[in-house]
Amino acid sequence: MRALTNALRQQRLHHAYLFTGTRGVGKTTLARIIAKALNCETGITAEPCGKCGACSEIDSGRFVDLLELDAASNTQVDNMRELLENALYAPTGGRFKVYIIDEVHMLSRSAFNAMLKTLEEPPEHVKYILATTDPQKIPVTVLSRCLQFNLKQIPAAQIRAQLQRILELEDVTFEQPALTLLARAAQGSMRDALSLLDQGIAHGGGRVEEAAVRAMLGAVDQTYLYSILRALAARDGPALIAEADRMASRSLSFEMALQDLGALLHRLALVQQVPQVLADDDPDRAVLAEMAEYFNAEDLQLYYEIALQGRRDIGLAPDEYAGFTMTLLRMLAFAPQGASARPRQEARPVGVSPEAVTPAAAAESKKNESEAGWAEIVDQLKLSGMARMLAQHCELVRRDESRIDLRISRLHERLLERPYQDKLKAALQLRFGSALRVAITVANGNGNSPAEVADREKQQRQARAVAEIEQDPFVRELVENFDARIIESTIKPIQQ
Repeated sequence: MRALTNALRQQRLHHAYLFTGTRGVGKTTLARIIAKALNCETGITAEPCGKCGACSEIDSGRFVDLLELDAASNTQVDNMRELLENALYAPTGGRFKVYIIDEVHMLSRSAFNAMLKTLEEPPEHVKYILATTDPQKIPVTVLSRCLQFNLKQIPAAQIRAQLQRILELEDVTFEQPALTLLARAAQGSMRDALSLLDQGIAHGGGRVEEAAVRAMLGAVDQTYLYSILRALAARDGPALIAEADRMASRSLSFEMALQDLGALLHRLALVQQVPQVLADDDPDRAVLAEMAEYFNAEDLQLYYEIALQGRRDIGLAPDEYAGFTMTLLRMLAFAPQGASARPRQEARPVGVSPEAVTPAAAAESKKNESEAGWAEIVDQLKLSGMARMLAQHCELVRRDESRIDLRISRLHERLLERPYQDKLKAALQLRFGSALRVAITVANGNGNSPAEVADREKQQRQARAVAEIEQDPFVRELVENFDARIIESTIKPIQQ
């Protein structure tokens, strides 16, 4: 709104303004603020006092020179002609007559034509402020005579902060996760957020609590979604359906679940590509960082598209449960086999299967394996999903012909579920012999797990790429001569 502020300060006023945007973003509220700015007794100002007679009367709806018209209820030309005829008379007590026409796109064509005549030759004492959610339905001849401002949806963080301020002023007890749910459900509309807040207070008996808000919204507990993603990473179909059944037993909204799943996949993609978006005080920081390692970037993009398509199609399904479970099964069916978050270091020669080795080649392979590190061993195992994640977060402590000792940090202890351990042990025994014993302990590591090494290598590649960009003669010339700025988050190292 900088343009509006500067126009008011410099008193370079236009006769007609058009505010566009989705419902509840503040179009009518802003129009009333402009009316106060134009008629404040302190003078035309970008900061109306809010205390003078004109400001107080506008706030209470008693200012005679402010006329509000709901075009959805007054679509006919006669209403518009009556309004425009009154516009010819000077203001009664204010500096300007201000006409606020809400949902202006609902006017009939003849009403627009009547308005156009006044917009072409407007009286000096009249200002029109038009508001609409659908500017495409307004004739171009009217649009061309208005200054247009598009009000964007309010970010969820701002809505949450405003709800918190209101509750603190009203001395209402609240839980932060409940405010996050309300802000997300409002979908950028402050008006909807306030309505939902009132419902939440009533639902919680004078308190705003997460459990009550979830029940009111039909929101899905994030732990269900985390379990779904873990099962998806493990390619575990029965676990996917089991989670859907648990959700059905609680009568949760599957359409809302697909919406929340899409939002979660979006956050995971952001965490992978732009890690700095994850705030240090984010309560979900640890679990999001863990989840981001379960999937390749391509997997997340695929699952996101399937979630969106599933949400669009859920109304066509036999019932919501069928639509939801088919979406999950579609993710499972199209998931790349053997995909992992860490790219393979080596490729197997085309046409050579891992089982077909001559005795001499087998001996050479065994020699290479004895000299290889744990990361190379993990790459050679036929693991996918969560079992692969477990292997990648383990460090090799000791290895001999009869035993492998592994260590995993407490940060990733949740990976030590029995099915994933069993798959890892089975893969190692298949590789080194069925008599092999495998032990995994939980302890502080040395930062040498394959996942940690890969992460360091990624950071080093990124640092080298940034340094090369900063040292590039052409880039340095742009920075020095044109005050250019290097945005490090946009620099990506070339994949080798």
